[in-house]
Amino acid sequence: MQKVRLRFAPSPTGFLHIGGARTALFNWLYARKVGGTFILRIEDTDEARSTGESVDAIFRGMEWLGLTWDEGPNKGGDFGPYFQMQRLDLYKKYADQLIQSEAAYHCYCTPEELEAMRTRAMLAKRPPKYDGRCRSLTQTQREELEKTGKKAVVRFKTPTQGVTEFDDYVRGHVSFENALLDDFVLLKTSGVPTYQFAVVVDDYSMQITHVIRGDDHLSNTPRQILVFKALGWDDFVNNLKFAHLSMIMGPDGSRLSKRHGATSVEEYKKLGYLPEALLNYLSLLGWSTDDSQQLFEKEDLIQKFSLERCGKSAAIFDPQKLLWMNGEYIRKSKIEDLTQKSLPFLKEAGLISEEPLSDDRLQFIRSCIALEQEKIKLLSDVPKLIDFLLQEDFEWDPKSVEKVLKTPGVLGLLLEIIDRFEKLPQFTATSTEQLCRDFAQEKGLKAGAIFHPVRVATSGRTQGPSLFHYLELMGKEKSIARMQKTYSTFAIH
Repeated sequence: MQKVRLRFAPSPTGFLHIGGARTALFNWLYARKVGGTFILRIEDTDEARSTGESVDAIFRGMEWLGLTWDEGPNKGGDFGPYFQMQRLDLYKKYADQLIQSEAAYHCYCTPEELEAMRTRAMLAKRPPKYDGRCRSLTQTQREELEKTGKKAVVRFKTPTQGVTEFDDYVRGHVSFENALLDDFVLLKTSGVPTYQFAVVVDDYSMQITHVIRGDDHLSNTPRQILVFKALGWDDFVNNLKFAHLSMIMGPDGSRLSKRHGATSVEEYKKLGYLPEALLNYLSLLGWSTDDSQQLFEKEDLIQKFSLERCGKSAAIFDPQKLLWMNGEYIRKSKIEDLTQKSLPFLKEAGLISEEPLSDDRLQFIRSCIALEQEKIKLLSDVPKLIDFLLQEDFEWDPKSVEKVLKTPGVLGLLLEIIDRFEKLPQFTATSTEQLCRDFAQEKGLKAGAIFHPVRVATSGRTQGPSLFHYLELMGKEKSIARMQKTYSTFAIH
């Protein structure tokens, strides 16, 4: 049996977006499941829009998601180069072959002529396709046109009769009338191939066995099949397997775009999503298991993935579900891993320096994060949840001051608690909680009447981690110092 070979072939005209990442993931999952080869190919023939920055962004996005490729840029392989602009001689060779066999021809129409052609077709309510006027030019006519300085593209001579059909894992049997297709361009005047041509040459020369891509490419498939056959690669294309994945829509049912929120993988990284959570969520966009399982370990996902379970209906991208899933992954993370992933966000917030952290400081941060692990939905939540623990100083939230510290008698209670805290032989979560409960009972108050002032006096806010556990973590000296500062600040007013 021929070894399974799949490719992810992005165009480097922007960042790795959600749709591209989902396509890469499904190719990667299938390759890993069947022991195949996953290839990264950069389709950089859009000369005006392709950039090195976009190439780097694609690399970073895939590496962050863990979608490592077996062949491609930075890895090499026997079928390179893996940038299309480094393969121009190959495309010219096969374009010449098509011209020699009269399956393609030179077209000298100018952009203005093509636009006029399109306008006339639309006014006549016909499909706005090329009318084939250069299809039957004689050698003499071509030479005359070239003498005027006109440059030619190479067009494919699409059959005007019959159908082109193929079987698709997702769509089933698909058929297109050839008469509805146009004579599409294979090579531009610059000698650079179009997508329709380059993908055929590359898939054949790289021995691709399965093409998994978005269903916006469904209508490209008959054109590409016709080119395969015109080049004499019938056996290859007859064995080529296709799977056209459903489109990804926003919650409002329109195509996913920036108005729905972040669309690039790196944006999700910056927002504080875990790569494994995003990967898990992407796997559910257009695919499901029989039992509608939601959370997967990566190996479990590989074993259960199948192209047959990919659905035809558009996938809806639900940011709230992704956020929920990210929180689930954070809650089950090992605290050491979660801490390491949180450090860049703490640095960005100015809560820790760029200098290497001592073991004691790292352990303290780890303990702080552990207190709030159940509440964290995004890594970017971490700084605002634990900032008061990491800062030497802190600020009082005005609403908390009004609600708690300005209540009559509160500062007097706070002064008494300071005195009792100072006398505690052991400053633990258990001992401080018991002291506060006993004090409340002694004063005939509810426990909250003591807990809230202590919290605001030590953190500046009414919400936060477990009060007595963070007091223990903060330590006796710092806890009392903060309470004294709070008393002296507000007793004056």
